[in-house]
Amino acid sequence: MTKTKTILILLFVIAFGLFLRAYNINHVPPGVYPDEAVNGIDALTAVKTGNFQWFYPANNGREGLFVNIIAVCFKFLGVSVFTLKLTSIIFGTLAIWGLYLLGTELFENKRLGLISAFLLATSFWSINFSRIAFRAIMLPTVLIFSFYFLFRGLRTKKWYDFAIGGFIFGLGLHTYIAFRIAPVILVIMFFILLLTREKFLRQFWKSIIVFILFTALSAAPMLYTFFVSHPEYWQSRTSEISILNPEVNHGHLFMTFLKTFGLSLAKYNFWGDQNWRQNFPPYAILDPLTGIAFLFGLIYSIGKFFQLLIIRFKRKIRHQRLEAYTFLLSTFFIMLVPEFLAAEGNPHALRSIGTMPAVFIFSALTFNFFFESAKKHSYIFQKVTAFLIILMFLSIGVFNTLEYHVVWAKRPETAHAFDKNLTEISTYLKTSPSNQEKFIITGNMGRIPIKLFSQSLLNLHYVYPGQSQYISPQKHNHFIIIMTDYNKSIISQLKKKFPALKLTEKKDKSGMSFWILK
Repeated sequence: MTKTKTILILLFVIAFGLFLRAYNINHVPPGVYPDEAVNGIDALTAVKTGNFQWFYPANNGREGLFVNIIAVCFKFLGVSVFTLKLTSIIFGTLAIWGLYLLGTELFENKRLGLISAFLLATSFWSINFSRIAFRAIMLPTVLIFSFYFLFRGLRTKKWYDFAIGGFIFGLGLHTYIAFRIAPVILVIMFFILLLTREKFLRQFWKSIIVFILFTALSAAPMLYTFFVSHPEYWQSRTSEISILNPEVNHGHLFMTFLKTFGLSLAKYNFWGDQNWRQNFPPYAILDPLTGIAFLFGLIYSIGKFFQLLIIRFKRKIRHQRLEAYTFLLSTFFIMLVPEFLAAEGNPHALRSIGTMPAVFIFSALTFNFFFESAKKHSYIFQKVTAFLIILMFLSIGVFNTLEYHVVWAKRPETAHAFDKNLTEISTYLKTSPSNQEKFIITGNMGRIPIKLFSQSLLNLHYVYPGQSQYISPQKHNHFIIIMTDYNKSIISQLKKKFPALKLTEKKDKSGMSFWILK
Protein backbone atom coordinates (compact mmCIF):
# COMPACT_ATOMS: atom_id res chain seq x y z
CA MET A 1 0.00 0.00 0.00
CA THR A 2 1.07 3.56 -0.64
CA LYS A 3 1.94 5.79 2.29
CA THR A 4 -1.08 8.02 1.65
CA LYS A 5 -3.46 5.06 1.50
CA THR A 6 -2.02 3.65 4.72
CA ILE A 7 -2.40 6.98 6.54
CA LEU A 8 -6.00 7.41 5.33
CA ILE A 9 -6.99 3.90 6.43
CA LEU A 10 -5.29 4.39 9.81
CA LEU A 11 -7.03 7.73 10.36
CA PHE A 12 -10.37 6.13 9.53
CA VAL A 13 -9.73 3.25 11.94
CA ILE A 14 -8.72 5.64 14.75
CA ALA A 15 -11.68 7.94 14.06
CA PHE A 16 -14.12 5.02 14.04
CA GLY A 17 -12.58 3.67 17.25
CA LEU A 18 -12.93 7.08 18.88
CA PHE A 19 -16.56 7.27 17.78
CA LEU A 20 -17.32 3.85 19.28
CA ARG A 21 -15.71 4.95 22.56
CA ALA A 22 -17.29 8.40 22.85
CA TYR A 23 -20.73 8.09 21.26
CA ASN A 24 -23.64 8.48 23.72
CA ILE A 25 -21.21 8.26 26.66
CA ASN A 26 -23.63 10.02 29.02
CA HIS A 27 -26.11 7.16 28.72
CA VAL A 28 -24.08 4.06 27.84
CA PRO A 29 -23.12 2.34 30.06
CA PRO A 30 -26.48 3.13 31.68
CA GLY A 31 -25.02 4.31 34.98
CA VAL A 32 -21.87 5.21 36.87
CA TYR A 33 -20.74 2.33 39.07
CA PRO A 34 -19.60 3.28 42.60
CA ASP A 35 -16.01 2.18 41.86
CA GLU A 36 -15.95 4.71 39.02
CA ALA A 37 -17.45 7.37 41.25
CA VAL A 38 -14.75 6.80 43.90
CA ASN A 39 -12.19 7.84 41.30
CA GLY A 40 -14.30 10.91 40.57
CA ILE A 41 -14.67 11.86 44.24
CA ASP A 42 -10.90 11.56 44.79
CA ALA A 43 -10.28 13.62 41.65
CA LEU A 44 -12.71 16.30 42.80
CA THR A 45 -11.06 16.40 46.23
CA ALA A 46 -7.66 16.78 44.58
CA VAL A 47 -8.95 19.75 42.56
CA LYS A 48 -10.44 21.45 45.62
CA THR A 49 -7.49 20.85 47.97
CA GLY A 50 -4.60 20.80 45.49
CA ASN A 51 -3.50 17.52 47.09
CA PHE A 52 -2.71 15.30 44.11
CA GLN A 53 -1.50 11.92 45.36
CA TRP A 54 0.66 9.20 43.84
CA PHE A 55 -1.59 6.59 45.47
CA TYR A 56 -5.16 6.91 46.73
CA PRO A 57 -5.79 4.48 49.61
CA ALA A 58 -9.62 4.35 49.44
CA ASN A 59 -11.44 1.39 47.86
CA ASN A 60 -8.58 -1.11 48.39
CA GLY A 61 -6.04 1.42 47.09
CA ARG A 62 -5.51 2.75 43.57
CA GLU A 63 -2.53 4.11 41.67
CA GLY A 64 -2.97 7.85 41.32
CA LEU A 65 -2.20 8.66 37.66
CA PHE A 66 -5.71 7.90 36.39
CA VAL A 67 -7.39 9.86 39.19
CA ASN A 68 -5.08 12.83 38.70
CA ILE A 69 -5.82 13.02 34.97
CA ILE A 70 -9.55 12.94 35.76
CA ALA A 71 -8.92 15.79 38.20
CA VAL A 72 -7.38 17.87 35.39
CA CYS A 73 -10.43 17.13 33.22
CA PHE A 74 -12.73 18.22 36.06
CA LYS A 75 -10.76 21.42 36.62
CA PHE A 76 -10.95 22.62 33.03
CA LEU A 77 -14.15 21.00 31.75
CA GLY A 78 -16.30 20.65 34.87
CA VAL A 79 -17.76 17.58 36.56
CA SER A 80 -19.88 15.35 34.33
CA VAL A 81 -20.18 11.77 33.16
CA PHE A 82 -18.22 12.73 30.03
CA THR A 83 -15.28 14.30 31.91
CA LEU A 84 -15.21 11.37 34.35
CA LYS A 85 -14.78 8.95 31.44
CA LEU A 86 -12.75 11.16 29.10
CA THR A 87 -9.45 9.70 30.36
CA SER A 88 -10.60 6.17 29.50
CA ILE A 89 -11.74 7.31 26.05
CA ILE A 90 -8.35 8.93 25.38
CA PHE A 91 -6.25 5.95 26.50
CA GLY A 92 -8.53 3.48 24.71
CA THR A 93 -8.16 5.45 21.48
CA LEU A 94 -4.41 5.96 21.84
CA ALA A 95 -4.03 2.18 22.07
CA ILE A 96 -5.45 1.84 18.55
CA TRP A 97 -2.76 4.08 17.08
CA GLY A 98 -0.09 2.46 19.23
CA LEU A 99 -1.03 -1.07 18.19
CA TYR A 100 -0.67 -0.10 14.53
CA LEU A 101 2.84 1.18 15.30
CA LEU A 102 3.77 -1.88 17.35
CA GLY A 103 2.39 -4.44 14.89
CA THR A 104 4.15 -2.70 12.01
CA GLU A 105 7.43 -2.51 13.95
CA LEU A 106 7.39 -6.15 15.05
CA PHE A 107 6.76 -7.67 11.61
CA GLU A 108 7.78 -4.81 9.26
CA ASN A 109 4.30 -5.05 7.82
CA LYS A 110 1.95 -2.06 7.72
CA ARG A 111 -1.01 -4.16 6.67
CA LEU A 112 -0.62 -6.33 9.77
CA GLY A 113 -0.41 -3.16 11.86
CA LEU A 114 -3.62 -1.82 10.33
CA ILE A 115 -5.46 -5.10 10.89
CA SER A 116 -4.33 -5.18 14.53
CA ALA A 117 -5.50 -1.60 15.03
CA PHE A 118 -8.88 -2.29 13.40
CA LEU A 119 -9.55 -5.39 15.50
CA LEU A 120 -8.72 -3.47 18.68
CA ALA A 121 -10.80 -0.46 17.59
CA THR A 122 -13.92 -2.57 17.03
CA SER A 123 -13.49 -5.02 19.91
CA PHE A 124 -16.34 -5.14 22.44
CA TRP A 125 -13.71 -5.85 25.10
CA SER A 126 -11.75 -2.69 24.35
CA ILE A 127 -14.79 -0.50 23.66
CA ASN A 128 -16.33 -1.45 26.98
CA PHE A 129 -13.33 -0.62 29.16
CA SER A 130 -12.67 2.54 27.15
CA ARG A 131 -16.07 3.79 28.35
CA ILE A 132 -15.72 2.95 32.05
CA ALA A 133 -13.72 5.09 34.49
CA PHE A 134 -11.44 2.23 35.56
CA ARG A 135 -7.68 2.83 35.61
CA ALA A 136 -6.96 -0.57 34.02
CA ILE A 137 -7.56 0.82 30.52
CA MET A 138 -4.20 2.64 30.74
CA LEU A 139 -2.27 -0.64 31.03
CA PRO A 140 -2.53 -1.88 27.40
CA THR A 141 -1.64 1.58 26.10
CA VAL A 142 1.46 1.81 28.28
CA LEU A 143 2.60 -1.69 27.29
CA ILE A 144 2.02 -0.98 23.58
CA PHE A 145 3.96 2.29 23.43
CA SER A 146 6.79 1.26 25.75
CA PHE A 147 7.57 -1.85 23.71
CA TYR A 148 7.04 -0.03 20.43
CA PHE A 149 9.81 2.42 21.32
CA LEU A 150 11.96 -0.42 22.67
CA PHE A 151 11.76 -2.38 19.41
CA ARG A 152 12.14 0.79 17.41
CA GLY A 153 15.29 1.56 19.41
CA LEU A 154 16.67 -1.88 18.58
CA ARG A 155 16.21 -1.00 14.91
CA THR A 156 17.34 2.64 14.90
CA LYS A 157 19.93 2.33 17.70
CA LYS A 158 18.86 5.82 18.84
CA TRP A 159 19.23 6.48 22.57
CA TYR A 160 16.08 8.60 22.75
CA ASP A 161 13.91 5.69 21.58
CA PHE A 162 15.15 3.71 24.57
CA ALA A 163 14.66 6.74 26.81
CA ILE A 164 11.05 7.24 25.70
CA GLY A 165 10.32 3.51 25.94
CA GLY A 166 11.82 3.31 29.41
CA PHE A 167 9.98 6.37 30.68
CA ILE A 168 6.63 5.05 29.42
CA PHE A 169 7.36 1.62 30.88
CA GLY A 170 8.04 3.19 34.27
CA LEU A 171 4.70 5.00 34.07
CA GLY A 172 3.11 1.57 34.01
CA LEU A 173 3.63 1.31 37.76
CA HIS A 174 1.26 4.29 38.08
CA THR A 175 -1.54 2.59 36.13
CA TYR A 176 -2.96 -0.71 37.38
CA ILE A 177 -1.88 -3.42 39.81
CA ALA A 178 -1.54 -6.02 37.01
CA PHE A 179 1.40 -4.08 35.56
CA ARG A 180 3.63 -5.13 38.45
CA ILE A 181 4.39 -8.42 36.72
CA ALA A 182 5.27 -6.78 33.37
CA PRO A 183 9.04 -6.50 34.12
CA VAL A 184 9.18 -10.30 33.68
CA ILE A 185 8.54 -9.68 29.96
CA LEU A 186 11.68 -7.51 29.85
CA VAL A 187 13.74 -10.23 31.53
CA ILE A 188 12.57 -12.83 29.00
CA MET A 189 13.23 -10.45 26.09
CA PHE A 190 16.75 -9.75 27.40
CA PHE A 191 17.72 -13.42 27.17
CA ILE A 192 16.12 -13.81 23.73
CA LEU A 193 18.00 -10.77 22.44
CA LEU A 194 21.23 -12.41 23.59
CA LEU A 195 20.31 -15.35 21.36
CA THR A 196 19.12 -13.43 18.32
CA ARG A 197 21.68 -10.61 18.11
CA GLU A 198 25.39 -11.20 17.89
CA LYS A 199 27.36 -9.05 20.34
CA PHE A 200 24.10 -7.68 21.73
CA LEU A 201 25.56 -6.44 25.01
CA ARG A 202 28.53 -4.81 23.30
CA GLN A 203 26.21 -2.88 20.94
CA PHE A 204 23.40 -2.02 23.32
CA TRP A 205 24.80 -1.82 26.86
CA LYS A 206 24.48 1.96 26.86
CA SER A 207 20.93 1.74 25.51
CA ILE A 208 20.02 -0.76 28.25
CA ILE A 209 21.30 1.64 30.90
CA VAL A 210 19.33 4.52 29.34
CA PHE A 211 16.15 2.40 29.33
CA ILE A 212 16.64 1.39 32.97
CA LEU A 213 17.43 4.93 34.11
CA PHE A 214 14.35 6.44 32.47
CA THR A 215 12.20 3.59 33.77
CA ALA A 216 13.47 4.26 37.28
CA LEU A 217 12.90 7.99 36.84
CA SER A 218 9.20 7.68 36.04
CA ALA A 219 8.59 4.77 38.44
CA ALA A 220 10.44 6.39 41.38
CA PRO A 221 7.42 8.08 43.04
CA MET A 222 5.48 4.81 43.19
CA LEU A 223 8.52 2.82 44.28
CA TYR A 224 9.00 5.29 47.12
CA THR A 225 5.32 5.00 48.03
CA PHE A 226 5.34 1.20 48.00
CA PHE A 227 8.64 0.49 49.71
CA VAL A 228 9.27 3.49 51.95
CA SER A 229 6.25 5.55 52.94
CA HIS A 230 3.43 2.98 52.62
CA PRO A 231 4.72 -0.60 52.09
CA GLU A 232 1.26 -1.94 53.01
CA TYR A 233 0.00 -0.69 49.63
CA TRP A 234 2.25 -3.07 47.70
CA GLN A 235 0.09 -6.15 48.10
CA SER A 236 -3.28 -4.39 48.21
CA ARG A 237 -5.87 -7.21 48.36
CA THR A 238 -4.01 -9.67 46.12
CA SER A 239 -3.00 -12.00 48.97
CA GLU A 240 -6.64 -12.39 50.00
CA ILE A 241 -7.73 -13.84 46.65
CA SER A 242 -4.50 -15.51 45.46
CA ILE A 243 -4.62 -19.22 44.67
CA LEU A 244 -1.36 -19.48 46.62
CA ASN A 245 -3.32 -18.71 49.78
CA PRO A 246 -4.15 -22.04 51.55
CA GLU A 247 -7.52 -20.61 52.58
CA VAL A 248 -8.30 -20.15 48.89
CA ASN A 249 -6.89 -23.36 47.36
CA HIS A 250 -7.93 -25.54 50.36
CA GLY A 251 -4.80 -27.64 50.00
CA HIS A 252 -5.29 -28.32 46.27
CA LEU A 253 -3.01 -25.76 44.64
CA PHE A 254 -2.42 -27.62 41.37
CA MET A 255 -6.09 -28.37 40.73
CA THR A 256 -7.02 -24.78 41.60
CA PHE A 257 -4.37 -23.57 39.16
CA LEU A 258 -5.69 -25.82 36.37
CA LYS A 259 -9.19 -24.48 36.93
CA THR A 260 -8.27 -20.79 36.95
CA PHE A 261 -5.82 -21.15 34.05
CA GLY A 262 -8.36 -23.04 31.99
CA LEU A 263 -11.04 -20.43 32.61
CA SER A 264 -8.57 -17.68 31.71
CA LEU A 265 -7.97 -19.25 28.30
CA ALA A 266 -11.60 -20.20 27.72
CA LYS A 267 -12.87 -16.62 27.95
CA TYR A 268 -11.43 -15.63 24.57
CA ASN A 269 -13.40 -18.19 22.56
CA PHE A 270 -15.88 -20.15 24.65
CA TRP A 271 -17.13 -18.88 28.01
CA GLY A 272 -16.43 -15.26 28.87
CA ASP A 273 -16.46 -13.07 31.95
CA GLN A 274 -19.85 -13.45 33.63
CA ASN A 275 -19.84 -9.93 35.07
CA TRP A 276 -22.17 -7.68 33.05
CA ARG A 277 -19.94 -4.68 33.71
CA GLN A 278 -17.04 -6.36 31.98
CA ASN A 279 -18.60 -8.47 29.24
CA PHE A 280 -21.81 -9.71 27.63
CA PRO A 281 -22.38 -13.00 29.49
CA PRO A 282 -22.20 -15.82 28.79
CA TYR A 283 -20.43 -15.13 25.50
CA ALA A 284 -16.68 -15.07 24.92
CA ILE A 285 -14.95 -11.69 25.12
CA LEU A 286 -13.97 -11.92 21.43
CA ASP A 287 -16.44 -12.04 18.56
CA PRO A 288 -16.44 -15.41 16.71
CA LEU A 289 -14.25 -14.34 13.75
CA THR A 290 -11.66 -12.52 15.84
CA GLY A 291 -11.71 -15.38 18.35
CA ILE A 292 -10.99 -18.02 15.71
CA ALA A 293 -8.24 -15.84 14.21
CA PHE A 294 -6.75 -15.35 17.69
CA LEU A 295 -6.68 -19.09 18.30
CA PHE A 296 -4.91 -19.84 15.02
CA GLY A 297 -2.52 -16.91 15.50
CA LEU A 298 -1.60 -18.12 18.98
CA ILE A 299 -0.97 -21.69 17.80
CA TYR A 300 0.99 -20.43 14.79
CA SER A 301 3.15 -18.17 16.98
CA ILE A 302 3.91 -21.02 19.39
CA GLY A 303 4.96 -23.20 16.44
CA LYS A 304 7.16 -20.47 14.93
CA PHE A 305 8.72 -19.73 18.32
CA PHE A 306 9.89 -23.32 18.79
CA GLN A 307 10.92 -23.65 15.15
CA LEU A 308 13.15 -20.57 15.30
CA LEU A 309 14.48 -21.57 18.72
CA ILE A 310 15.49 -25.00 17.43
CA ILE A 311 17.13 -23.42 14.38
CA ARG A 312 19.08 -21.11 16.68
CA PHE A 313 20.54 -23.93 18.76
CA LYS A 314 20.91 -26.64 16.12
CA ARG A 315 22.04 -24.58 13.13
CA LYS A 316 23.37 -21.53 15.00
CA ILE A 317 21.19 -19.28 12.83
CA ARG A 318 20.13 -16.04 14.48
CA HIS A 319 16.67 -14.99 13.32
CA GLN A 320 15.36 -11.69 14.68
CA ARG A 321 11.74 -12.69 13.99
CA LEU A 322 12.12 -14.89 17.08
CA GLU A 323 12.04 -11.64 19.10
CA ALA A 324 8.55 -10.79 17.83
CA TYR A 325 7.06 -14.19 18.64
CA THR A 326 8.76 -14.26 22.03
CA PHE A 327 7.39 -10.84 22.86
CA LEU A 328 3.84 -11.78 21.88
CA LEU A 329 3.84 -15.09 23.74
CA SER A 330 5.54 -13.74 26.86
CA THR A 331 3.22 -10.72 26.96
CA PHE A 332 0.16 -12.93 26.58
CA PHE A 333 1.05 -15.52 29.22
CA ILE A 334 2.73 -13.15 31.68
CA MET A 335 -0.12 -10.64 31.60
CA LEU A 336 -2.53 -13.53 32.05
CA VAL A 337 -0.97 -14.27 35.46
CA PRO A 338 -2.95 -11.60 37.40
CA GLU A 339 -6.11 -13.37 36.27
CA PHE A 340 -5.33 -17.04 36.82
CA LEU A 341 -3.35 -16.37 40.00
CA ALA A 342 -6.57 -15.01 41.52
CA ALA A 343 -9.46 -17.30 42.41
CA GLU A 344 -12.19 -14.67 42.44
CA GLY A 345 -14.62 -13.97 39.61
CA ASN A 346 -12.84 -16.00 36.91
CA PRO A 347 -12.80 -15.68 33.99
CA HIS A 348 -11.98 -12.00 34.48
CA ALA A 349 -11.72 -9.65 31.49
CA LEU A 350 -10.40 -6.76 33.61
CA ARG A 351 -7.44 -8.48 35.31
CA SER A 352 -6.28 -9.88 31.97
CA ILE A 353 -6.53 -6.56 30.14
CA GLY A 354 -2.73 -6.53 29.73
CA THR A 355 -3.04 -9.40 27.22
CA MET A 356 -4.99 -7.15 24.85
CA PRO A 357 -2.02 -6.07 22.63
CA ALA A 358 -0.87 -9.65 22.05
CA VAL A 359 -4.39 -10.99 21.49
CA PHE A 360 -5.17 -8.65 18.60
CA ILE A 361 -1.78 -9.05 16.96
CA PHE A 362 -2.27 -12.85 17.14
CA SER A 363 -5.61 -12.37 15.40
CA ALA A 364 -4.07 -10.04 12.81
CA LEU A 365 -1.40 -12.65 12.00
CA THR A 366 -4.11 -15.04 10.86
CA PHE A 367 -5.85 -12.55 8.58
CA ASN A 368 -2.53 -11.34 7.21
CA PHE A 369 -1.52 -14.95 6.51
CA PHE A 370 -4.39 -15.27 4.04
CA PHE A 371 -3.43 -12.01 2.35
CA GLU A 372 0.16 -13.23 1.97
CA SER A 373 -0.88 -16.70 0.81
CA ALA A 374 -3.12 -15.22 -1.87
CA LYS A 375 -0.07 -13.62 -3.52
CA LYS A 376 1.00 -17.07 -4.72
CA HIS A 377 -2.17 -17.42 -6.78
CA SER A 378 -3.83 -15.63 -9.69
CA TYR A 379 -4.92 -12.01 -9.74
CA ILE A 380 -8.59 -12.99 -9.53
CA PHE A 381 -7.91 -15.26 -6.55
CA GLN A 382 -6.13 -12.40 -4.80
CA LYS A 383 -9.07 -10.05 -5.34
CA VAL A 384 -11.62 -12.62 -4.18
CA THR A 385 -9.55 -13.32 -1.06
CA ALA A 386 -9.21 -9.61 -0.31
CA PHE A 387 -12.97 -9.12 -0.82
CA LEU A 388 -13.85 -11.98 1.54
CA ILE A 389 -11.46 -10.78 4.26
CA ILE A 390 -12.71 -7.19 3.99
CA LEU A 391 -16.26 -8.57 4.25
CA MET A 392 -15.18 -10.32 7.45
CA PHE A 393 -13.79 -7.04 8.80
CA LEU A 394 -17.06 -5.27 8.02
CA SER A 395 -19.03 -8.00 9.79
CA ILE A 396 -16.71 -7.76 12.81
CA GLY A 397 -17.21 -4.00 13.01
CA VAL A 398 -20.99 -4.21 12.62
CA PHE A 399 -21.31 -7.17 15.00
CA ASN A 400 -19.38 -5.57 17.86
CA THR A 401 -20.96 -2.15 17.36
CA LEU A 402 -24.48 -3.55 17.53
CA GLU A 403 -23.61 -5.92 20.35
CA TYR A 404 -22.34 -3.09 22.54
CA HIS A 405 -24.41 -0.04 21.62
CA VAL A 406 -27.73 -1.69 20.77
CA VAL A 407 -28.06 -5.04 22.56
CA TRP A 408 -25.85 -5.01 25.67
CA ALA A 409 -26.52 -1.34 26.43
CA LYS A 410 -30.28 -1.94 26.66
CA ARG A 411 -30.23 -5.13 28.70
CA PRO A 412 -31.70 -4.77 32.24
CA GLU A 413 -28.77 -6.81 33.59
CA THR A 414 -26.42 -4.08 32.38
CA ALA A 415 -28.43 -1.38 34.14
CA HIS A 416 -28.36 -3.38 37.38
CA ALA A 417 -24.62 -4.05 37.04
CA PHE A 418 -23.93 -0.30 36.84
CA ASP A 419 -26.43 0.64 39.58
CA LYS A 420 -28.32 2.87 37.17
CA ASN A 421 -30.78 3.98 39.85
CA LEU A 422 -28.01 5.91 41.63
CA THR A 423 -27.38 8.04 38.56
CA GLU A 424 -31.13 8.46 38.11
CA ILE A 425 -31.37 9.80 41.66
CA SER A 426 -28.72 12.43 40.85
CA THR A 427 -30.72 13.51 37.82
CA TYR A 428 -33.96 13.64 39.81
CA LEU A 429 -32.40 15.72 42.60
CA LYS A 430 -31.47 18.45 40.14
CA THR A 431 -35.15 18.92 39.32
CA SER A 432 -36.20 19.45 42.95
CA PRO A 433 -36.41 22.95 44.52
CA SER A 434 -33.09 24.15 45.93
CA ASN A 435 -34.64 25.13 49.27
CA GLN A 436 -36.23 21.71 49.75
CA GLU A 437 -34.45 19.43 52.22
CA LYS A 438 -33.43 16.14 50.68
CA PHE A 439 -32.57 13.03 52.72
CA ILE A 440 -30.93 10.10 50.89
CA ILE A 441 -31.12 6.76 52.70
CA THR A 442 -28.29 4.56 51.41
CA GLY A 443 -25.02 2.91 52.39
CA ASN A 444 -21.40 3.99 51.86
CA MET A 445 -20.94 2.94 48.23
CA GLY A 446 -24.46 3.84 47.13
CA ARG A 447 -24.05 7.47 48.07
CA ILE A 448 -20.77 8.00 46.16
CA PRO A 449 -22.20 8.40 42.61
CA ILE A 450 -24.96 10.63 43.98
CA LYS A 451 -22.42 12.80 45.81
CA LEU A 452 -20.22 13.12 42.73
CA PHE A 453 -22.95 14.54 40.51
CA SER A 454 -24.78 16.53 43.20
CA GLN A 455 -21.91 18.69 44.44
CA SER A 456 -23.71 21.99 43.83
CA LEU A 457 -27.01 21.01 45.43
CA LEU A 458 -28.06 22.58 48.73
CA ASN A 459 -29.92 21.01 51.67
CA LEU A 460 -28.77 17.50 50.79
CA HIS A 461 -28.26 14.98 53.63
CA TYR A 462 -27.12 11.36 53.59
CA VAL A 463 -28.52 8.88 56.09
CA TYR A 464 -27.55 5.26 56.73
CA PRO A 465 -30.46 2.76 56.66
CA GLY A 466 -30.03 2.07 60.37
CA GLN A 467 -30.25 5.77 61.25
CA SER A 468 -33.44 6.75 59.44
CA GLN A 469 -35.16 7.48 62.77
CA TYR A 470 -32.88 10.48 63.21
CA ILE A 471 -34.24 12.31 60.16
CA SER A 472 -35.37 15.71 61.45
CA PRO A 473 -36.26 18.24 58.74
CA GLN A 474 -36.46 21.89 59.66
CA LYS A 475 -39.75 22.28 57.78
CA HIS A 476 -42.11 19.31 58.05
CA ASN A 477 -43.98 20.28 54.90
CA HIS A 478 -41.02 20.91 52.62
CA PHE A 479 -38.73 17.88 52.46
CA ILE A 480 -38.31 14.60 50.60
CA ILE A 481 -36.77 11.27 51.54
CA ILE A 482 -35.22 9.11 48.82
CA MET A 483 -34.43 5.43 49.30
CA THR A 484 -32.10 3.54 46.98
CA ASP A 485 -33.53 0.21 48.20
CA TYR A 486 -37.06 -0.67 49.27
CA ASN A 487 -37.25 -1.33 53.02
CA LYS A 488 -40.72 -1.90 54.46
CA SER A 489 -39.72 -1.42 58.11
CA ILE A 490 -38.00 1.92 57.41
CA ILE A 491 -41.01 3.14 55.44
CA SER A 492 -43.39 2.19 58.28
CA GLN A 493 -41.13 3.86 60.80
CA LEU A 494 -40.99 7.10 58.78
CA LYS A 495 -44.75 7.15 58.17
CA LYS A 496 -45.37 6.91 61.92
CA LYS A 497 -43.08 9.89 62.45
CA PHE A 498 -44.45 11.84 59.48
CA PRO A 499 -48.05 10.62 58.85
CA ALA A 500 -48.52 12.79 55.75
CA LEU A 501 -45.74 11.08 53.80
CA LYS A 502 -46.69 9.36 50.56
CA LEU A 503 -44.58 6.71 48.86
CA THR A 504 -43.81 6.90 45.13
CA GLU A 505 -41.74 4.44 43.12
CA LYS A 506 -39.64 5.80 40.26
CA LYS A 507 -39.05 2.97 37.81
CA ASP A 508 -37.45 3.04 34.37
CA LYS A 509 -37.65 0.70 31.40
CA SER A 510 -34.77 -1.43 32.67
CA GLY A 511 -36.67 -2.22 35.87
CA MET A 512 -34.36 -0.13 38.07
CA SER A 513 -36.17 1.75 40.84
CA PHE A 514 -35.77 4.20 43.67
CA TRP A 515 -38.41 5.30 46.15
CA ILE A 516 -39.52 8.78 47.19
CA LEU A 517 -41.32 9.73 50.40
CA LYS A 518 -42.72 13.25 50.42
